[in-house]
Amino acid sequence: MTTLPDFRLETHFAKWEFKARHHMTASDAESLSLKDLRGMSDPRDVLAFDDMWLGYTETWGAPDLRAEIAQTYSAQRRDSILCFAGASEGIYAANSVLLDRDSHAIAITPNYQSHESLPSAICSASGVPLDENDDWSLDIDRVAGAIRPNTKLLTINFPHNPTGAVLDADRYQALIELCRFHGIWILHDEIFRGLGPTGAPMLPCIADIYERGLSLGVMSKSYGLPGLRIGWIACQDHKVLSRMERLKHYLSICNSGPSERIALMALRVRDKILARNNALIDENLLKWDSFFARHPSLFDWQRPQASCTAYPRYLGSEGVEVFTQRLVEEAGVLLLPASIYASNLGPTPTDRFRLGFGRMGLDEGLAALDAHIMRNSEN
Repeated sequence: MTTLPDFRLETHFAKWEFKARHHMTASDAESLSLKDLRGMSDPRDVLAFDDMWLGYTETWGAPDLRAEIAQTYSAQRRDSILCFAGASEGIYAANSVLLDRDSHAIAITPNYQSHESLPSAICSASGVPLDENDDWSLDIDRVAGAIRPNTKLLTINFPHNPTGAVLDADRYQALIELCRFHGIWILHDEIFRGLGPTGAPMLPCIADIYERGLSLGVMSKSYGLPGLRIGWIACQDHKVLSRMERLKHYLSICNSGPSERIALMALRVRDKILARNNALIDENLLKWDSFFARHPSLFDWQRPQASCTAYPRYLGSEGVEVFTQRLVEEAGVLLLPASIYASNLGPTPTDRFRLGFGRMGLDEGLAALDAHIMRNSEN
């Protein structure tokens, strides 16, 4: 594997995430305190956490945690789940196991950077763009046109980061049939599954309906618990999971025991957590609707279908890069400009920015954003 490029999003966050006063671009839902989660949980699970042994854990993940994760799918069992230290380790493991230098991979764009940087570091890779003029949908014919005889992996992400788009169910099925015909693996980044406004569409998990599907999940986004660093991949093919488990011996070796116990507690009350987070999304989206209605000459707003992020267009004359830079420096409001989502696999929009609406405290950030706009309109 060649040297990986700088991870633009993480570098940007390293500089601003804990310095900016108003984090308005987060892709995770509002976090819980350990105290609040304990209060929601079965006392027996709380006791098990308090009494746990702080030794090494199983490389695959705790059996009871894997069994609970399997319950979030329609056709998975404990032995079809492999846990990782967050979703990023899972992405690394999947690409490393499924690809070699003679392979070819396809990723949709824009994307979470590792979905293209990792395969590009191993083999040749192509990008297929989502169509911003078609509700950020995916043209299956363009995917078919990108397939080569050595194509081994397609990586997709719905609900999509950063747009919040969800692929139409018919196109999703057509995509699976296309990959089945060519024997291509699909890594589906499903980390926002279950998260979104009332009525948000949700696709079936790829691991449930495709024999070469890998479903990537994590506690970070929909459940709002990124501090746990607990992720997983669900897959029907146990041999592939075993190869990733052996690679994990060189990475994290095993997950944090306390994090596994807390993740189990959270998953057992997942309906309560998701209901709480989605109610907050409904509330926050109305506030973003009002904000964009106040500034129609500066922004082109398209409500996302699901997740807790959106990707509106900035119409100001100075451009989105200058706008977001001045915004964080002068008003302490953090948004992600389009350059974070630039791709080496093809052109991506240059006039958009990612915002988030899954956390509390939005009123203060919107007030600072409004004030910044008013100050600059007077200059």
